[in-house]
Amino acid sequence: QVQLVQSGGGLVPAGGSLTLSCAASETIFSSNWMGWYRQAPGRQRELVARIRSGRDPDYLDSVYGRFTISRDNAKKTVYLQMNRLEPDDTAVYYCHTRNGGIDSWGQGTQVTVSS
Repeated sequence: QVQLVQSGGGLVPAGGSLTLSCAASETIFSSNWMGWYRQAPGRQRELVARIRSGRDPDYLDSVYGRFTISRDNAKKTVYLQMNRLEPDDTAVYYCHTRNGGIDSWGQGTQVTVSS
């Protein structure tokens, strides 16, 4: 099973920016999705963004135009650049991939946006 190790996150004022990184322990085929989910207290986990080769990334409507997902296959890393952060973006963020039919999740990173 692929191991995903996240970094980044923290506390930022509204309007600020953060970048999350997620490094995989092995190569993920570029045709496989890599993505970011988030879960706020009392809410279900939701897909924030995902990326794979051959198509445009998918974004949650509420983050479209503010967040950018990117991927460096050579470094086996996926990134989430988050700009113009809002208090509603406060959540634990998880990276995810499915490789060989097996789901893998990162350890989770807290992002807190103060108003």
